[in-house]
Amino acid sequence: MKIFEKLSHIDRRFIYILIAIVVIVPLLLKPKLPIVPTKPVKDIYDYVENLPQGSNILISIDYDAASMPEQQPFLEALLRQCFRNKLKPIMIVQWQLGAPLGTTGLEKIAKECNAQYGVDYINLGYRPGYVAQMVGIGREIRDYFAVDYKNVSIDSFPIMRNIHNYNDFALLVGLEAGATYLLWVEYAGGRFKQKIALALNAVSAPDAYYFYQSKQIIGLVGGMKGAAEYEVLENKPDLAVAGMASQSYSHILIILFIVLGNITYFVEKSRKKKEGGR
Repeated sequence: MKIFEKLSHIDRRFIYILIAIVVIVPLLLKPKLPIVPTKPVKDIYDYVENLPQGSNILISIDYDAASMPEQQPFLEALLRQCFRNKLKPIMIVQWQLGAPLGTTGLEKIAKECNAQYGVDYINLGYRPGYVAQMVGIGREIRDYFAVDYKNVSIDSFPIMRNIHNYNDFALLVGLEAGATYLLWVEYAGGRFKQKIALALNAVSAPDAYYFYQSKQIIGLVGGMKGAAEYEVLENKPDLAVAGMASQSYSHILIILFIVLGNITYFVEKSRKKKEGGR
């Protein structure tokens, strides 16, 4: 049983290296896992897919860098769908640290889809206010977003000429890392009857499913898995699908280490007990 004796003294750096390999390699090779979209995710996809061309979609960036691996892939998949169907995303930011993330994702996909700024999409940037802002948009969006993220008057852009309040948005999509989504549901949804779709971190998503069950939101994307499902629906597997592979393989490896560690412990314990009885 020398193998178990060796396992009991294995250098922990060897374990770290193996974990790094199973995390990094899938991100590079991007293997395709058998991901089946769930109904809450598919409901959002189908709703967006069936919107008439030219419909406006308000996208709120309510996450920061810590939640980027879960939220950014969904943002990019949603934007691809919007531009493919000639829908018009209007981006705002509630979390200031999320502004560069939203801008990066929007500009990346706009370039990929040859979308024109100010005509096909616009980035209104960050404004403080939360509740006051959410209520204010119900009256006139210019009260809070008179200029875009580059401080240019929004009235100079064709996309904004007929946009004034929630009545002009076919859907509000909140990408959430905290509790901001509760305010969107309460004010934009409850007061102004705005259609809402949410993308939440995996740790927060379970708390929001009752909004979906009560039909206060049209659908829910939960964590990286939900983002991967959306990528599959869009037929463009990307970072979320690769991330799910990394996550799955690393979990399998960790489970194997736990099993081997327990077997080694009991084998070595039995061996020492026998040696002590001689």
